[in-house]
Amino acid sequence: MNCTQPGCTGTIVDGYCDVCGMAPPKSSASAAAPSAAPSSAGPSAVPSTATPSAGTLPASALASAPSATAGASRRTGSARSHASTRSRLGAGLVEVPPVPARDPSEAVLANPMVPESRRFCARCGEPVGRGREGAPGRTSGFCRRCGAPFSFEPKLEPGDVVAGQYEVVGCLAHGGMGWIFLAKDRNVSDRWVVLKGLLNTGDDDAMAAALAERRFLAEVEHPNIVKIFNFVQHESSGYIVMEYVGGRSLKQILAARREENRGEANPLPPAQAIAYMLEILPALGYLHDMGLLFCDFKVDNVIQTRHSLKLIDLGGVYKMDDASSAIFGTVGYQAPEIASVGPSIPSDLFTVARTLAVLCLDFKGYQSTYKYTLPPADDVQLLRRYDSLYRLLLKGTAPNPDDRFQSAEEMADQLYGVLREVVAAEEGHPVPAPSKLLTGPLRAGSGSPDWRVLPRPQVPADDPAAGYLATITATDPNQMLAQLYAAPERTVEIRLRLAATMIELADWDAAESELASIEADDAWDWRVSWYRGIAALARERPRDARERFMTVYAAVPGELAPKLALGVACEVVQQEAEAAGWYEIVSRTDPAFTAAAFGLARCRLATGDRSGALAAYDRVPDSSSAYVEAQTTRIRCLAALDGHGDPTVDDLLSAGSILESLGLDSEQHAKLSSELLEAALRVAARPGAVRGNGGGVKLLGHELVERDLRFGLERSYRTLARAASRRSERIRFVDRANMVRPRTWT
Repeated sequence: MNCTQPGCTGTIVDGYCDVCGMAPPKSSASAAAPSAAPSSAGPSAVPSTATPSAGTLPASALASAPSATAGASRRTGSARSHASTRSRLGAGLVEVPPVPARDPSEAVLANPMVPESRRFCARCGEPVGRGREGAPGRTSGFCRRCGAPFSFEPKLEPGDVVAGQYEVVGCLAHGGMGWIFLAKDRNVSDRWVVLKGLLNTGDDDAMAAALAERRFLAEVEHPNIVKIFNFVQHESSGYIVMEYVGGRSLKQILAARREENRGEANPLPPAQAIAYMLEILPALGYLHDMGLLFCDFKVDNVIQTRHSLKLIDLGGVYKMDDASSAIFGTVGYQAPEIASVGPSIPSDLFTVARTLAVLCLDFKGYQSTYKYTLPPADDVQLLRRYDSLYRLLLKGTAPNPDDRFQSAEEMADQLYGVLREVVAAEEGHPVPAPSKLLTGPLRAGSGSPDWRVLPRPQVPADDPAAGYLATITATDPNQMLAQLYAAPERTVEIRLRLAATMIELADWDAAESELASIEADDAWDWRVSWYRGIAALARERPRDARERFMTVYAAVPGELAPKLALGVACEVVQQEAEAAGWYEIVSRTDPAFTAAAFGLARCRLATGDRSGALAAYDRVPDSSSAYVEAQTTRIRCLAALDGHGDPTVDDLLSAGSILESLGLDSEQHAKLSSELLEAALRVAARPGAVRGNGGGVKLLGHELVERDLRFGLERSYRTLARAASRRSERIRFVDRANMVRPRTWT
């Protein structure tokens, strides 16, 4: 078979091209690969220069761990995958500083040497090669504890030609499984490639891992994953040939920031750190779809090129159905259950959450005191400021794998929600986006908090009853109940809708019975807690509702709906300060949640913050159906018609300007005009409230003097009288017009 790579004249031998080393395209691999734009990274790059941490677990320490299937999650129903449409670095929200291109030859180490502090036996983890009494340690020898040979000396020298094809230029770094070399591929236009060797030739586990890479990693094709070209042997040693990725590892980026900060910790801005994880999660999801686990995700193993990220070290990649291969990982990143039950998708996502924490926190003790946990939020300013980020990290690093994210897509969706909140807070502009889990914001007015305006969980399109539910048009709860009972199949979505309808009918016992049945089938379905919270609000048990909504918030920390619900529950029990905090997050991030803006205004008024309430009303966008109500409520607030505060002339003029711009019908305009002019009369009566005699200053076309204001008020009352539908109302408005009319001489 001839090689199908562009410009290559080789033939396929033993599954690989004898010229370029590439494997032929396979239909299965093509089918598994997601459609994505090609990476903007060119053929140049610098792999991570990180050396293995003291916490890197040796292969033998984990070789007896059960297979991935043994550690598979018990969860079956609540985690759904969603195809992600976010691929551009920064998720379209964050400006990530680019990494400048670099000449690959400049990345070669002048004196390749593994520091003594990073020399450990690959078999048992014992420190080896350490100096004594001033004498330097040996770079090769045998472990005193287990007798295994070790060698930290490069096996290749500049000028060596590996497999008759790859000319070595020099050492780039020492990684978890050995030295990494820069080389030129003589058979493919002298392109730059990377040769990754074994930790040492006597390490059977490392050799086995490398052989496993040869079997399946050449099929991995993703723009955010380094490409494996070939696997070759040279003088009894094995080498993986991979694409050269130019840029800097996330570890190097952190180190550079520390150096710029005079040696003090200088974590990444949270938005940038989150953007990095959003860029790389689709790559991990791609591996998971192929039945592979990355296992050793950390800051060392991700490189930023000019405009993208790359996973670079596939040495620890593990097949989910593998029951015998060694499992690699790093202390501080690896999940606690790995040694006992093996890796799984949730354990892979645990490493993502840990990496995110390392990037954006001054995370002291992450490999010791907080090896599997997070520092208390009260001790970390960033976590105090962004509680949603803290909740996401808690979920991602939960001790029980079943309590974590169950797919990379699920984690990415929630992380994107957190990013929106961070960007909205730091840049001062809203970042609206539709939710995949809950309905969009419902129309909400300025009245008291109401559980009926809270969103509802969406029906997943893959539910067998999704089509049937879409046909239900009944608005009467009793009719809807009948249609739900007539459903051809009683799926979980039908049962959830039944529970919601029973809540509307105040049939509390029936609703709880339905929810308990769903919970018995899937204890991780957060929608059960959501509807229990709704029921608690409907039953006027807001404290119980708050507890339920906190459970939902912990499960989906990137969603705005649980925060809105928490605001409602807190406001009902007159915890205005806490309620305002939840409303602030929601309305600032997505003003389409008008219930949050109105709730925020109510809470601020309750605490005497009139200017804050006015600003909250202004968050309702002019495209919203609630805009007119928001502005009319703002008018009433400015004029103190709601009983809060004491208006000034400037307040009244602002209110009048808003009223004139709204384009209300004559009756609405007359009603608000009468209220404003009444307030103006009270202000004008205060000594010194109006400069001079009020001439030249006009409110709704009337000067701020008593006589002119009374004429204006009379006109408004007569307009209201003409629009009144009942005779008694007409008489009342005419009487008020006659009473307010200034005295005149005829």
